[in-house]
Amino acid sequence: MSITLLAINWSSVGLKVAQLLLSLSILVLLHEFGHYITARWFKCRVDKFYLFFDPGFSLVKKKIGDTEYGIGWLPLGGYCKIAGMVDESMDKDQIKQPPQPWEFRSKPGWQRLIILLGGVTVNVLLAFLIYAMILMVWGEKKVPTASLKYGITFNDSLFNELGFKNGDKILAVDGNPVPEYTDILKKLLIVDKTVSIERDGTPKELTMPVDLIGKLVEKKKMADGPLISPRIPILVINVPDTSAAYKAGLRKGDRIMAVDSVTTDYMDMLKNALEPKKGRNVTVTVNRNNEMVNLAMAIKKDATIGFNGIQTLEQMDSVGVIKYQLKKYGFLEAFPAGVARAGSELKFYIDQFKKILTPSTGAYKGVGGFKAMGSVFAGDHWDWEHFWTITAFFSIILAFMNLLPIPALDGGHVLFTLGEMITGRKPNEKFLEYAQIVGMIILLALMLYANGNDWFGWGKGK
Repeated sequence: MSITLLAINWSSVGLKVAQLLLSLSILVLLHEFGHYITARWFKCRVDKFYLFFDPGFSLVKKKIGDTEYGIGWLPLGGYCKIAGMVDESMDKDQIKQPPQPWEFRSKPGWQRLIILLGGVTVNVLLAFLIYAMILMVWGEKKVPTASLKYGITFNDSLFNELGFKNGDKILAVDGNPVPEYTDILKKLLIVDKTVSIERDGTPKELTMPVDLIGKLVEKKKMADGPLISPRIPILVINVPDTSAAYKAGLRKGDRIMAVDSVTTDYMDMLKNALEPKKGRNVTVTVNRNNEMVNLAMAIKKDATIGFNGIQTLEQMDSVGVIKYQLKKYGFLEAFPAGVARAGSELKFYIDQFKKILTPSTGAYKGVGGFKAMGSVFAGDHWDWEHFWTITAFFSIILAFMNLLPIPALDGGHVLFTLGEMITGRKPNEKFLEYAQIVGMIILLALMLYANGNDWFGWGKGK
């Protein structure tokens, strides 16, 4: 058994790694292509165009014209080496030579600015296109918050500590209504102060701690499933005919109402009722066609009975637990909708970023590297809708992060170029060289922190 589980685990890890590598390869190639095509547009020579970095050697390389195309062995990004530009290649010899007409440094400021923004522009356009494609192929899935008949199940004790109870209905966060169920957790991650709820028909307001996002991040890292989910009744969707539950008389369509006379109206209540009775015999009361039936059955050692309950949004909709809405977009209407969705995701990411820059929120605990990035992909099967959704979001993140005014990033180069265009004075090339080194050190430190936080929890502190 342990060998089989180990194999399944590694299969899941391998699937996530494959998706992460494919996603990042697409994003890096197209980002660098944005720099490449604009550089060639303005007749700059491109010396190298690489997916991944190639310190020491390349896995594949081929020179066509003036450009060497290749794949490096270090999957930490990629690069487009433009002649006459101080970049991560740190080619000092070329910079020491007199400027040539085909070099980046010889071009007017506005052309250099367009080249520098080429990668970010492609990433933004890519996000628009991917979201538009998703809306055309798979559609827009919505669950109105008001349609959650039985409210929300909070799958972690942290929410109880904050004052939430299973069955609460979320009305607003910081005074702003949350019309979509899928936005609830996002809003909780960036809440400033209050959450308005309805409990047993009565409105209440809960005050959140300033470090809520830090606490949620910690819980999310340790959680096996979602932190919140719609509260659902215990309706039997399927019972394998070889199971002990089937032999005890449990049938499809039964609704479990009690365990040993203890009321269990919802799945979260059933879990709590079965946990102390693992491996024991109990009496399960079910509602079958409006008639109460008592069934004697054994509780398995994992505190389950052995049936499949309501799981998918479609199933929840079919029994009236929620309202599930699916809207597919036509070719023309998908593009403005894709732009709107990309804008919404960018706003959400910027709100998170602001929290990260405020230490008291604890949001820095959520800064992650490749492990965190890989964990958001599906591990049980290759889900193309989920893959493209994550890739679009990564594209937005890549565009935003590259615009940060840090030397060695596009945003740092843009800042220096704008300064030159405004003042008419070109930065000293030695200064640009040192700024590049400082920027690379900053990026390396951030990368080490993010990945260390992934594996060792550096952000937790003492």
